[in-house]
Amino acid sequence: MAERVWDRFLTEQDRAHVQMKPPNPIGFGKKPGLLLIDLYRWVFGDNPQPILESIKSWPGSCGLAGWNAIPSIQTLLKTAREVRIPIVHVTGLANAGVDEWSFRRDVERSQLTPEARERRSRKYDIIEQVEPLPGEAVLRKLSPSAFWGTPLVGHLNQLGIDTVITCGESTSGCVRASVVDGCTYRFRMIVVEECVFDRHEAAHAINLFDMHQKYADVLPLAQVAQYLHSWRAEQPVGA
Repeated sequence: MAERVWDRFLTEQDRAHVQMKPPNPIGFGKKPGLLLIDLYRWVFGDNPQPILESIKSWPGSCGLAGWNAIPSIQTLLKTAREVRIPIVHVTGLANAGVDEWSFRRDVERSQLTPEARERRSRKYDIIEQVEPLPGEAVLRKLSPSAFWGTPLVGHLNQLGIDTVITCGESTSGCVRASVVDGCTYRFRMIVVEECVFDRHEAAHAINLFDMHQKYADVLPLAQVAQYLHSWRAEQPVGA
C-alpha cells in the first residue's frame, strides 16, 4: 500500500490498530458536487512566502503550504467544470454586525496600522487563481463549518447531491468542521488529499488520518479525477 501523509506520525500501536481494523470505504454516491472552503486572501497573502515570514503581514497565512496546493486545486476545479458537477465556493462573512467565530482571538481594529486594516478589508476575497465563475454558488459563513448558518444543506438537497468532494483550508479547522457536519447530514464526504492544507504539518496529517478513519474518504487527486470522468461518461446525453 502506498505511504500516506500521516504514516510517519503514527505510533507502532496506531499502525497495528489500523492493520487490524482498517476503515471501510465510504465510497462515491450517485451525484457529486465540489465544495471549496476558504480559499481567500487571508490564508495566502499577496505573494508566496514561508509561513514564518508571511504571518508578519498576514497573521492567518498558511505560508507555502497554501500556495503549493493551488495547482492541484486548479486541476480539481477544472475537472469539476469539465464534467459539469455543481460547484460551491465558501468564504467568510465580515461586517455583518455579527461577531466572527474567531473574534476573541482577533486584534482590536484600533490597534492596527492603516496597512494592516487595508489587508483585513481583503481577507475574505477568494483568490483569483480559483475565483468563481458566473453561475457557481458562493456562500459566506460565520463559523468554521460551511454548513452552520448557511443554506448549503438546502442547496445540495435541491440539486440531489449525495457526495461532497471537499478541498480548501485549514485541514484541522474549517475543512474538518465541514466534513464532520457533512457526515452528520449523511452526505458522503470525500477529501482530496493534495487539495487541502494547514499551517502545521502534524495537524494537517493527523486530521487527514482521523477524518479518513471516521468521517470521510481521504483520496488522492488522481483517483477523484478518474471517478469524475467515469461518472460523466455514465450520464445520459445532455444531462
